Amino acid sequence: MMEGPGMHDMMGEMGWGMGLAGLLGIAVLLLVIAALVKYVFFR
Repeated sequence: MMEGPGMHDMMGEMGWGMGLAGLLGIAVLLLVIAALVKYVFFR
């Protein structure tokens, strides 16, 4: 399989994008879980 610099660039950017999306997803999940815990335990 031949891969030029363009392919490598795209793969790198995809990796960064997925990493950022993953971090955002984890942050949102933590916020949602914290909100649920507060709602359940501190009614």
